[in-house]
Amino acid sequence: MVDTSVAENPSLRGAATSGPTDHATAIARHKKGHRLGLGFWLPGLWLVLVVVLAVLAPVLGLPLPDEIDWAALLQAPDANHPFGTDPLGRDLLSRVIYGARVSLTVGFAAPAIGVGLGLVLGLAAGFYRGWVDEIIGIAIDSWLAIPGLVVLLLFSVLFGGSLGMVCLSLGLLFIPSAARIARAATMNVAGRDFVLAARAQGASDLRIITREIFPNIIWPLIAFVLIDIPIAIVAEGALSFLGLSVQAPTASWGGIISEGREYLETAPHISLIPTAVMFLTVLSFNLVGDALRRRLSGARAGAI
Repeated sequence: MVDTSVAENPSLRGAATSGPTDHATAIARHKKGHRLGLGFWLPGLWLVLVVVLAVLAPVLGLPLPDEIDWAALLQAPDANHPFGTDPLGRDLLSRVIYGARVSLTVGFAAPAIGVGLGLVLGLAAGFYRGWVDEIIGIAIDSWLAIPGLVVLLLFSVLFGGSLGMVCLSLGLLFIPSAARIARAATMNVAGRDFVLAARAQGASDLRIITREIFPNIIWPLIAFVLIDIPIAIVAEGALSFLGLSVQAPTASWGGIISEGREYLETAPHISLIPTAVMFLTVLSFNLVGDALRRRLSGARAGAI
């Protein structure tokens, strides 16, 4: 059997001529570089825990997030209330878990909306070029000239702070960057031999875009989504803190943090616990995203 890892990875070719020991060491380092270490698995487990708790929240036997207990106002964490209670006696653990449903929904939906619409615009601009590219470019530049906070305020005033509107308004802010990434990747792929061969065989534009171009530009967009998920979570938390996201009594991490800012001296757990949960979740998404991007980049380099 011939070890194909040397042929597939140029970094190993030099080691192959240096002797069996050096060759084996190089291959071991190559395989080790493609492993997902604790920097992926630990934050990955945290994200799995958060997602599972958020999905199963209604069947976990928790108190309702808006259930008031006048006998347990501003109670510190204890056996009955592991995260304590808020100024209305509501169980903070329940509110944090139910708040995760809002943050995760926005975190996944907003980038998906932005990437979906940006992908269509970027593909059209990069594939057809000419006046199509110019019009889309002008539209994207004009959209970028509008401050994002103004867009969020406008949507909040016109349509209210529903979860759907928050996802849509944040998703619209991701469109320009996603469109530019898709356009650059499309222009890079559109001139390659396999695309020209498909065109010479009489393939339609739709077939070329969906069969030849799209599969080869999806990886940069996946990396873009991995970056935008924690950004969307933080943005939703900031909007909730400002009162521009989902309205009470719906629980959200930013809303819980905002409610506890008046009690930082007497009951700091109200703000600190959801802040810590949001921090760990955003950090975990960043660490997992970085690990997956490195893994995807290595896989693409190996394929090339």
